[in-house]
Amino acid sequence: MKQPKSALFRGVCTALATPFRDGGIDWDALAELIELQIAGGVAAICICGTTGEAATLSDGERLQLVARAGEMIGGRCDYVVGVGSPSTARSVSYARFAAANGADALLVVTPYYNKGTHDGITRHFHTVADSTDLPVILYNVPSRTGVDLTVAHLTEIAAHPNIRGLKEAGDSLAKLPDFMAALGGKMQLYAGNDAAILPTLALGGSGVVSVLSNLLPAEVTDICQLFFDGKTAEARRLSLALLPLTHLLFRETNPAPLKCALELLGLARGEIRLPLSEVSPALREELREALGL
Repeated sequence: MKQPKSALFRGVCTALATPFRDGGIDWDALAELIELQIAGGVAAICICGTTGEAATLSDGERLQLVARAGEMIGGRCDYVVGVGSPSTARSVSYARFAAANGADALLVVTPYYNKGTHDGITRHFHTVADSTDLPVILYNVPSRTGVDLTVAHLTEIAAHPNIRGLKEAGDSLAKLPDFMAALGGKMQLYAGNDAAILPTLALGGSGVVSVLSNLLPAEVTDICQLFFDGKTAEARRLSLALLPLTHLLFRETNPAPLKCALELLGLARGEIRLPLSEVSPALREELREALGL
């Protein structure tokens, strides 16, 4: 049963790639990818995130993608929409449009490029959270934004009642115990890197916003469900078995390796927008081998 909008998902949310064909969005491939996710049992689908190349979408494409993806999902799993922007006003506009088009939650990345002050970043998140009644998931990804939220800053931001979760995609797991100690009862924690699923769950996290699940939704869902069911050894074995492919998907800048893998599997073209580019021939062959093709 679909969760009420006041609740966040538990388990796997796929950070869905945006398939392109001849420079535009490939709507047929998008529908196929969404059906693959739903058949694989994911708890949620996120569009317009980093993996969805949201930063390269025009405003028109972005709004059309939010509306059409929501129709394709049709309430069969939770629908999370990335509304990140270096402009607070633009993020608010995206958030309101997402709310009007069936979103169940918003993913809001730390504002990039502008190098916001401590107070400015706090106000950015609070302003977006004020714009709708949807729950907000903060997205901390310092390798992309140049900003790394501290536990103290997160505690301040989380004072807003609509801010309900954190997707943590930093390179270090060291602050996760402090985060859970400070905010575990207030906010839900999601792994932002597939290699960090089990450590995040072990600390009381609620799941993962996953790149790998674009390819293997059932398997990544199984990792989380096995852990939730107390079958930690089985969850660990499956997670470790998928680790080589996980590492390949991040060997070059995401989502280029993922799009290559989708093309190799015949699910979508490998087309990607500049300034990203197609993966190296060597990585393409490694992906082919890892996928058993």
